[in-house]
Amino acid sequence: MERQELQTFLALAEELHFGRTAERLLLSQARVSQTVKRLERKIGAPLFERTSRVVRMSPLGRQLYEDLAPLHHRMEEAVARAKDVARGVEGELGVGFLGSGAGSLTQPILKLFRERCPGCAVRMRETQFQDPLGALRAGEVDVLFTCLPVEEPDLTVGPVVINEHRVLAMPLGHRFAGRSSVSWEDLAGETFFGVVSGAPAYWWDFHVPPRTPSGREIRRGQAVASFQELMTLVATGQGVSPVIGSVETYYSRPDITFVPVRDLPTAEVALIWRTGGLNSRTEAFIRAVRDVLAANGGPASF
Repeated sequence: MERQELQTFLALAEELHFGRTAERLLLSQARVSQTVKRLERKIGAPLFERTSRVVRMSPLGRQLYEDLAPLHHRMEEAVARAKDVARGVEGELGVGFLGSGAGSLTQPILKLFRERCPGCAVRMRETQFQDPLGALRAGEVDVLFTCLPVEEPDLTVGPVVINEHRVLAMPLGHRFAGRSSVSWEDLAGETFFGVVSGAPAYWWDFHVPPRTPSGREIRRGQAVASFQELMTLVATGQGVSPVIGSVETYYSRPDITFVPVRDLPTAEVALIWRTGGLNSRTEAFIRAVRDVLAANGGPASF
C-alpha cells in the first residue's frame, strides 16, 4: 500500500465524505475517488459502500481501518518524536489551567513532555472564571486546559482529558446534604452565582443552566470571579453551585459537602490553543497529551 493510498483510505474512513476528505488532504475529489478505487483493486474487494447520498465502510473496510489506524498513528508519532529530537524543542511553553487542569493526568503529561523536550521549560498559570480564555488569547499561555464548551472561531479544541459527572457543592447542614443525589428540578428555589463579564454566556449557562427542565427559573445571586471565591461563598451559606466531580477530590474542605446531580450532562475538560498558533513546542505538548491519553485508555473520569 502506497503512502497516499493509506492516508486517503484513513481520511475517508473517518470523514465518510469525499468532499471533506479532499479538503483535508488538499486533493481534488476526483483524485480521492481514483486513489480509493486503485486501492480496492489491489485489495480485491470494495472498502466502501457508496450511494448518491452517503458513504459507508464495508465490513472489510471497517476491519482494515481498525487494523491500520493504530499502526499509522504510532508511526506518525514516532516520526514526530524523531523530528522533535532532531531539531531540539527549546524555549518556554506556557500551560494554562482552570481548576485542577488535566486532573490525575497532569503529572504524567508534564513528565512525558519534559523527557522528550528537556530543552523546553514549562511555565504553568492558573486562569479564573472572570476571563477563562483571556490568557490564551493574549499569548500569556500557549495552551490551556479548560472546561468545555468552547465555541470560539479563534480557538481550537483539542483532546478531551477529563470527562466528569457533576456534583452540587453546598454548606454543611444544607437541606440536601446527605442525599444520594439531587435533580436540577429540585434546585429551583436555591440561590446560585453569576459570573463577572469575561466568560462566554453559553459557557456559564452550560455549567449553571438558567432554567430547570420544566422551565422554572434558576435564581443567580452574587457574581464570582474565581473558584476560591465561589467555594468560600458556598461554605458561608451564600448559595450553592454545581461543580465538576474532581472538585470533591482536589478541593475538599471541612465546611462544604457534595451531592451528585443526576440529570446534568457530564462535563469535559480539554486542551485548547489559538487557531493557527501552533509551533514546535505546542505540537510536541499536544503529542504528549495524546500519547498519555492513549496509554491510560482515554480521558480520566470522576
